[in-house]
Amino acid sequence: MTRRVIDELRKMKLDITLMHVCGTHQDTLIRFGLDDEFRDVGVDIRQGPGCPVCVTPPSEIEEVLALARSGVTVAAFGDLMKVPGERESLNDAKAEGADVRIVFGVDDAVELSRRMKNDVVFVAIGFETTAPTTAMALLSNPPENFYVLSLHRTVPPALKAIASMGEMKLHGMIQPGHVSTIIGTGPYEFLSRKKKMPQVVAGFEPLDLLMAVYMLARQISEGRADVENEYVRVVKPEGNQAALRAMGDAFEATDAPWRGFPTIQDSGLSIRSRLEGHDASRRFSEVIAPVLEREYVEPEGCRCGEILRGIITSDECPLFGTKCTPQTPIGPCMVSREGNCYISHRYRRGGKRT
Repeated sequence: MTRRVIDELRKMKLDITLMHVCGTHQDTLIRFGLDDEFRDVGVDIRQGPGCPVCVTPPSEIEEVLALARSGVTVAAFGDLMKVPGERESLNDAKAEGADVRIVFGVDDAVELSRRMKNDVVFVAIGFETTAPTTAMALLSNPPENFYVLSLHRTVPPALKAIASMGEMKLHGMIQPGHVSTIIGTGPYEFLSRKKKMPQVVAGFEPLDLLMAVYMLARQISEGRADVENEYVRVVKPEGNQAALRAMGDAFEATDAPWRGFPTIQDSGLSIRSRLEGHDASRRFSEVIAPVLEREYVEPEGCRCGEILRGIITSDECPLFGTKCTPQTPIGPCMVSREGNCYISHRYRRGGKRT
């Protein structure tokens, strides 16, 4: 089946650039060598801002570090621990005595707060995939000492920003299966309608990606710009209505900065005022405010922002695999398991696939 799809793509004599916005898609693409297969038939696939840790800007990393230094207990995902801040990472802060705990989800943080007298701040990072679980925790009468620092972001506004910036010519987009499980297919339709962008929602197996590219190639060759769903076994057009209601009850849209991007309108999720008793940004505003008053710049030489916009690949960053490695990361794209640089470094050594 794989060879049949590749052969059909070759017959189309393509010269197209596609973008996906999902770390799991990138892992599949590189791990199974599909990027090389696609390039051989005229299809270049770039990873956009599909890594939640990667798109978290330096100012928000500094917010988390300030909270850790202030004496509260910080509960964070493991991917966040090694992201470099201006002077140190959460791992460094922990080594210096800050109470930083790695959790696998918001439920772990809630349970931690039940066992402790200290204030616990859960660092809520992720797109629509993880935001519903944070929402449910906030709506389920959590302990008084439990707080959420909402760094959640939503995908469709970022897609709009990419399409509007016009930095590169995109012929189509592969939309993320996990996010689409929650939001459905409707939120992507504006791109096809207003930007004439062909789109396919895809799953994560190699054959899913192959079929998504084939479906996009068919749309392009036929002059169509539709939202098609390859991942029909999981994604429904209406999405998950219960999860969407929980998000709506707990959060409201707000403008948010993304690493590598200008502030993107309505792309963040702030905690609603009726739940402000568990909002870390309000409860610890005195700690966070001085951080937000400053301006932060990317580490010297780091091109993570351009990678997140699909402008360059990891191999085109001069720091990749030399000064910047998973052991000595300079930017978050080399830290997160969903980051382009981490994935490329994991499966390739010296330009050769392992």
